[in-house]
Amino acid sequence: MADPKGFLKHTRELPSSRKPEERINDYREIYEPFSAEKTVNQASRCMDCGVPFCHSGCPLGNIIPEFNDAVYQENWDEAYQILSSTNNFPEFTGRICPAPCEAACVLGINQPPVAIEHIEKSIAELAFEKGYVKPQIPAHRTGKKVAVVGSGPAGLGAAAQLNKAGHEVTLFERKDRVGGLLRYGIPDFKLEKWVIERRVGVMEQEGVNFRVNTNIGVDIEAKQLLSDFDAVVLAGGSTIPRDLPIPGRELKGVHFAMDFLEQSNRRQAGDQLPADADIWATDKHVVVIGGGDTGADCVGTSNRHRAASITQIELLAKPPKERDEYSWPNWPMILRTSSSHEEGADRQWAIQTKRFIGDEQGQVKQLELVKVEWGMDQTTGRYSFKEVAGSEQIIPCDLALLAIGFVHPQHQGMLEQLGVELDERGNVKANEQKYQTSNKKVFAAGDMRRGQSLVVWAISEGRECARQVDLFLMGHSSLEAKEDSPLMLHEIEE
Repeated sequence: MADPKGFLKHTRELPSSRKPEERINDYREIYEPFSAEKTVNQASRCMDCGVPFCHSGCPLGNIIPEFNDAVYQENWDEAYQILSSTNNFPEFTGRICPAPCEAACVLGINQPPVAIEHIEKSIAELAFEKGYVKPQIPAHRTGKKVAVVGSGPAGLGAAAQLNKAGHEVTLFERKDRVGGLLRYGIPDFKLEKWVIERRVGVMEQEGVNFRVNTNIGVDIEAKQLLSDFDAVVLAGGSTIPRDLPIPGRELKGVHFAMDFLEQSNRRQAGDQLPADADIWATDKHVVVIGGGDTGADCVGTSNRHRAASITQIELLAKPPKERDEYSWPNWPMILRTSSSHEEGADRQWAIQTKRFIGDEQGQVKQLELVKVEWGMDQTTGRYSFKEVAGSEQIIPCDLALLAIGFVHPQHQGMLEQLGVELDERGNVKANEQKYQTSNKKVFAAGDMRRGQSLVVWAISEGRECARQVDLFLMGHSSLEAKEDSPLMLHEIEE
């Protein structure tokens, strides 16, 4: 293990962020440099628990105590080998994962948890810096061809693993750049895009074929993939946003959050956007509807646009600041303040949006809100809300951004042409262990299969799906499986 007394000698410490008034002038990542020595001290806090709950907290099953020990020993090469054995993209998760592993950390019961996410990022960055990250070119090719549709974290994870198994992998992306949600959904101040380009470059050297500007179901008939490839992996994500069908929804200035964020990311990439479709928050009263991470990203981006004011509203009640003693090791519902909120925003909870109010030109100018109370419905036995009488208010709103989640993948085009079954929520129906759809040749992974979720879950799904595709094609697989996988346990028993 790392230092047996490390958690007694050192408290949790993370890199400092640049001052809000400074960082809103650019889109660079917000954190200041942090010495390797301090990271070693953070790794020393890991207690190497007899039952490491962090393993089950991490969707990837990262072998956390072991890579912490390697960092403590300053064996960065070994630390990267351990980390990359379960996670293809630690440079992504080390920046944007909410770290459910830290919520499950045993030390976190009565102390601040081990800084696992920061340690993960440090391992990845030092591995690139020191040349430990090298293209892993398969020694042998199987002769099997696999199409992966969607270049987000699930698609990238599946493609990397399938290529590692020796299959010829072609990854199709309908947009002009690789990355999916990583590229166009997450602002540069959280994930600069050179990080994606660096990893894509490694994957290209390993043999993965990337085809951008190729919309399956439009540019290529979906069924053509079935004749050209031995297997198909659907990893297109959950892309249809949840709408808010209230009076005034048709007004100009009411937009889906992802449209706003994609435009911002495209500008940072140097793209020229049509002036008549440009969405700017500059000098506007911005209201972000939705209190999650996407809403916070809209807040941070609006701050960089120099909005006149920013209000973020959430239908749910305000959560407590501290976790209760019964929530460990599960993910706690607590108040979380992001770097974007630190830069400035008026956050309101238990607020329902009633209607958008526009001017004579059809431009949104105000928003009518009402406070709600949450409680147990004695009839249904479920928590529900009711409006608080007399609490209606009207606030200024020149730009409304809907950040209330996604409902399911796009059905029109590829999915309709393939004819795969959908589940009751409109996601692609696929076997939970085999990731196989109603068409045995077609597999699904990530948000397209499980619904809107975390980047770390998408990578995990891509990896696990790749193993099932490998088994389907070859009858056996040397690709890694999570230790708690029911399939792996079944194989061990046999």
